[in-house]
Amino acid sequence: MFAVFEKSIAKAPEELHLSSVVGRPALKSRGEIADLYRSWRPESVLYSLSNGNFMALSNEVGTPLSSPRSIVVMDDIFCLFSGALDNTCDLRRFYGLPRLATEAMIIVEAYKVLRDRAPYPPDQVVKSLDGKFAFVLFDSRASVVFLARDSDGFVPLHWGTAADGSLICSDDPKLFSAVCGDCYTPFPPGFHFCCFAGCMFISGNGLISYDHPLHKIKSMTREDDAGNINAVIFQVDLYTRLPSIPRTGSAANWASAAAVMADEEL
Repeated sequence: MFAVFEKSIAKAPEELHLSSVVGRPALKSRGEIADLYRSWRPESVLYSLSNGNFMALSNEVGTPLSSPRSIVVMDDIFCLFSGALDNTCDLRRFYGLPRLATEAMIIVEAYKVLRDRAPYPPDQVVKSLDGKFAFVLFDSRASVVFLARDSDGFVPLHWGTAADGSLICSDDPKLFSAVCGDCYTPFPPGFHFCCFAGCMFISGNGLISYDHPLHKIKSMTREDDAGNINAVIFQVDLYTRLPSIPRTGSAANWASAAAVMADEEL
């Protein structure tokens, strides 16, 4: 799977740009990146989105460990999914989906519930996913990008930035190398307490650990033999806690209303 989003939609962590200083090809526009992808994977399904953004899926198997991939479009929401969920039956019942609903459809419905009426923060939504997975979701109406990866990092997912600051996501490092050279890094799970912690990224909220949502995620740079930064590794910071868990949708509205009521009572 492969996706490119403009900087105004998916503002990547500032640290991610550090790995894009050296060795990047001269590709600058999302259109150029899309053309290169088509030349590499002409059999792919490619969705051209607004302003040159795009999402694409190729089912070409690169290695014996390649995970199953799927794509779904529902209610102007695009979702690329790689891997498998072990609790699909439970999730279908929870979200009221039919028996044949795929993992990608479950992710879309979970996002819609989170966006529209969820009474809990987004980390709870991703934490309920049991399995080995990575997904990239784009809500074209709300211009929101949502991506996550399982806690063990079993399913590959890489991210980086193009020359114009666009966010690039893919599970194929060969494709990534064609666009960014060596300037990309695995999407975390971060490292916490001698174990891995799953992470997610949401437009407006940034990078969050859904296993440890109250802890900040910090970055560590990796240098090549010449001393140039060629990757940034993100990990959970045990010693830094966040003041609160970011909320979205009705949950955020409810929190705002509660704060107003508290002020009025005072």
